[in-house]
Amino acid sequence: MSVKSVLSGRTDSGAVQFFRYIFVGGGATVVQYAVLFLLTELFDIDANISAFFGFLGGLTVNYLVSTVWVFDRKNSAIKSKAAEFGAFALIGVIGLLMTEGIIWLFDKPLAANAVLPKFIPTDKYYAIGQITATGTVFFWNFFARKYLLFNKKGDR
Repeated sequence: MSVKSVLSGRTDSGAVQFFRYIFVGGGATVVQYAVLFLLTELFDIDANISAFFGFLGGLTVNYLVSTVWVFDRKNSAIKSKAAEFGAFALIGVIGLLMTEGIIWLFDKPLAANAVLPKFIPTDKYYAIGQITATGTVFFWNFFARKYLLFNKKGDR
């Protein structure tokens, strides 16, 4: 397998798609985190509300790049781009709910009981929750999108 085939062109290889998705997910995560921290730290908006807006930014970046570079649209189980985005977003919403739950767990009950090491201020527990959620949701998003949405074999 050549570097060119890993970085460009269509592919049905799960390994290549996963490799590409690491970069796409990373870019979407940068957008998501930037919005989360900007809204929470600069505008003092609740972390869960900020996480929602971060999700919207990350979802948009993820969809646009994933459908061009990671997944081959001809393998989409859905023909309509609008419906495809809706299904892509639904998978993302499940990931968002997972993220929100994890952030809530860290930001509320865990922070209230100060369970993490003392050098982590309790008002920053939400960030540890976001980091934890990122890893968990990354795997959910990739595998759900690959196997539930972009899994159709052959031409339409």
